[in-house]
Amino acid sequence: MSLIDLIDDRREWEKYYAYKTSLTANRKFAVILREFIDSGRYHDVWSRISEGEDLPLPRRAVISKMSSRKSRVVYTYPSDENIVLKFLTYLILRRYDNLFCPCLYSFRPHHTVKDAVRTIVKTPGIDGMHAYKVDISNYFNSIPVERLLPELEDVLADDRPLFDLLSRLLKEPFVLDRGTLLEESKGIMAGTPQACFYANLYLRGLDQFFCDTGIPYARYSDDIIVFAQTREQLDTYVDHIREYLASRGLSVNPDKEEFFAPEDGWVFLGFSYCRGVVDIAPASVTKIKAKMRRKARALSRWSARKDKPSERAAAAFIRVFNSKLYEADEETPDNELTWSKWYFPVINTDKSLRVIDHYAQDCVRYLMSGKHNKARFRIGYEDMKALGLRSLVHSFYEDSEE
Repeated sequence: MSLIDLIDDRREWEKYYAYKTSLTANRKFAVILREFIDSGRYHDVWSRISEGEDLPLPRRAVISKMSSRKSRVVYTYPSDENIVLKFLTYLILRRYDNLFCPCLYSFRPHHTVKDAVRTIVKTPGIDGMHAYKVDISNYFNSIPVERLLPELEDVLADDRPLFDLLSRLLKEPFVLDRGTLLEESKGIMAGTPQACFYANLYLRGLDQFFCDTGIPYARYSDDIIVFAQTREQLDTYVDHIREYLASRGLSVNPDKEEFFAPEDGWVFLGFSYCRGVVDIAPASVTKIKAKMRRKARALSRWSARKDKPSERAAAAFIRVFNSKLYEADEETPDNELTWSKWYFPVINTDKSLRVIDHYAQDCVRYLMSGKHNKARFRIGYEDMKALGLRSLVHSFYEDSEE
């Protein structure tokens, strides 16, 4: 049976709903998904796909990266089609998971960032190893579709209708940009649900090489880390990675290449490790602080412009970051891992959490007092707590006790 046929199977949708609501997904998406299933709108999309109709064109958008002037291009489909593609990707990732090596951790059932970091930490002799970490430049939108398609066809040889649908989507030359029709090369279309499967598939050969040779290595989509006993040995692995990527039409991001000596520890997926201590990476701390700073300044201007009480601005700041840290990322409405769920299960120190807590409190005090000087410290912690402020450190230890 083709996975396409399962789009019209209510029982499979209920399994998908149970899966999504078992995660820390955005509650808004859960409501949308429930209504979508109950209304039976998946049948309409399935009917059009089964009859060979093209899906609506993807929409192009440019998103600014946090605390950076850089931006990235993402693509989305209209709501109903996007939900169906999410569901279809959920099915694909489960049927074809056996294609991938244990050292690949992205977008896989029962493989998480927690598993990636913990596996590396448990590697015998890890404290004495050299490491190299790299990010692939514009990975999703740089994958050559003409090279991916034959591999995809081979993998999906048992499901021709599924391949036909995915190949049509990949080969569609046009997108909509704020209502304007554009023709562009867009790779596997970052932001679309099925892109995660392609991202795993396209570098399968690189993963297999390191897996077969027993070299400590991990990949999470476009983030790669590899370890060696000596710097000379590490350099040979680095050459292999660079050459393999070049042979696939890809390149490394020179700004994201890092070499680590044994005494320095290493950084990967937003985590830092050194001599048994796993913490939030300094760059990740800087990013969340930058986001807090921008939001505090924006709310301060809003409060002054609208002549709103300072407590309202402070309460709004707290709501935003309670959602960001504990509930869901507003930039990815059905994100499976919230900020805290990404970090809490892995770190074994509260050092960086204390830094972020202190900075958040400073932002709230500034919003409540309108001052950056010592006068802001007249605002007590209980005053901020009354507005809903939550301590990351306290929440971390609460989670550890569960």
